[in-house]
Order: sequence, then C-alpha cells, then structure tokens
Amino acid sequence: MCNIKTLFSYEEMDSPMGPLTVIATQNGVCRIDFGSLEENLPSLQSWMSKHYIKGELTHSPEELKPVIDQLASYFSGNIQQFTIPLDLYGTPFQIKVWEELKGIPYGATCSYKDIAQGIGAPKAVRAVGSANNKNPVPILIPCHRVVGSNGALVGYGGGLDKKELLLNIELQHSIPKSS
Repeated sequence: MCNIKTLFSYEEMDSPMGPLTVIATQNGVCRIDFGSLEENLPSLQSWMSKHYIKGELTHSPEELKPVIDQLASYFSGNIQQFTIPLDLYGTPFQIKVWEELKGIPYGATCSYKDIAQGIGAPKAVRAVGSANNKNPVPILIPCHRVVGSNGALVGYGGGLDKKELLLNIELQHSIPKSS
C-alpha cells in the first residue's frame, strides 16, 4: 500500500442555499458539501477513509476561483452549463449514473426510472436513487433535476428545500424554446 498523500484544495462560498465547501484535487472538483468545512470535516474524513485516500487539505481560494466564479454565475442565472473538470470517486455503477445525470438539460427534470432506463438498467430504480443520493458534486452534476415518477420532489441529500431552490433558479432563468 502506498503512503502517497492526495492534495486537496478547498474554498468556501456563500450561495442562495447557505455556505458551500468546494473540494478539489489537481484533477478536478471531487466534492461540494452544503455547509462550512468545519461542519463537513467528519463526513469528509469518513469519505476519504471509505475511498482509501490519505489526504492533505489546503485552503486555496485562488486555485478554486474559476469553480467559485462558475457556481456564482449559475446561481445568478448567467450560465446553464459548467465547464469544470471533475475527479469522481465512486463505484462503476455510481459513476455511470452520475454521467447520465449530466445529460439532463438545464431547467428540465426526469425520473429515477428515466435514469435507470438511460443507463440500460430499467429495474435498478432504487439503486439509481442510492447513487443519486451519493453524488459527491451536487449542482455540478444535477441530481436535483431528478424527481419521482409522479413529478413530486423526492429525496435530495442537501434537503428538499435546497432541491426546490435549485429547480426554481433554473426555472426562472430557462430560455423558452420557440416551436
């Protein structure tokens, strides 16, 4: 086993949902947590342990400025797509689900069943829900756009109030399509 440490950069930002903590490796953003770093340190340490990561955390506002700027632009309705590199840690199934989530258009929603069908596993609706809940980079990977098959807002790791807020931001800034 290697004793190489992964270097993690972090920055905190204010958002319409309260503080966010953005964490990245040299390869890209690997986590966005609702709340301050101090609040999220226990879950971050647990996540690192689960993925066998020895890490060193450094406050790096300049390094994460492009990410913070894109998130701020998203919240203000000025961008609809992110161009931020990601460094995802998860099972092959989870990563497949997260990649599928990226295809949900801004301002649109789809069901867990739609995602399951999209990845070729139509009976894996519950597993899709579980993978959705473990999305390490909410907002960047738009798990908030997944709703129940009846259109109801269900399940969001950050809380349904945050999911509703994100969907409302997108609804407010969606460009109507002409037919």
